[in-house]
This record gives sequence, C-alpha cells and structure tokens, in this order.
Amino acid sequence: QVQLVESGGGLVQPGGSLNLSCAASKITISFDTMAWYRQAPGKERELVGIIYSGANTNYADSVKGRFTITRDNAKNTVYLQMNSLKPEDTAVYYCYADYKTWGQLYSYWGQGTQVTVSS
Repeated sequence: QVQLVESGGGLVQPGGSLNLSCAASKITISFDTMAWYRQAPGKERELVGIIYSGANTNYADSVKGRFTITRDNAKNTVYLQMNSLKPEDTAVYYCYADYKTWGQLYSYWGQGTQVTVSS
C-alpha cells in the first residue's frame, strides 16, 4: 500500500516562506503526476500546482510567481516552495500522486498539512 507523507507546514507571517515535502512510502513506483492541492475552511479543494513526469508544471493563477513545485524522482518526493505568503494561502495542503499501469489509474492522497499565514 502506497502512503504519501507530507511535512513542512506550520505558522508563518505574511510575506514569509515555507517548503512543503511529500514522500511516497514506495520508491519502486514511478508516478506520472504529482501535485499539491489545498482546502481552506468552507471552500472546496483546489489545485495549487502540478508536475508531470516530464517535469512540465502548471499552477493556479493565485500562486503563479510565488510558488514552485518540484520533484525528485529518485526519492519519489514532491516539494512545494511557497514564497511571499499571504493570509489567503491559509489552508490544509494535500499531496497527490498517480500512475497508470495496464490501463488502470492508481491515485493517492496524503493526510494533509496545515499552513497558516497570520501576523
């Protein structure tokens, strides 16, 4: 069973930075897509950033220029560097990963890590 374990969340002041990490428990799997989502209280879960196996990336408009998603395939780990944080970035951040084999899609979610941006 694959598990995704996030770390790096916490409390930070506006304008500050955090770096989230998400490591998969089985490094023998080569994930196709890895991503970060977030969910603020009373809101739906939204995509923050996504990175494909070819290293192409895409971001939500609200974080472009401030957040950077990267991955280390050897470690099956995805990162989210968050700079110039704003109070509206406060949310639970979830890691996502998937791969496809024999036509079947397998997708996984982390347990979430809280990010709070407040003075």
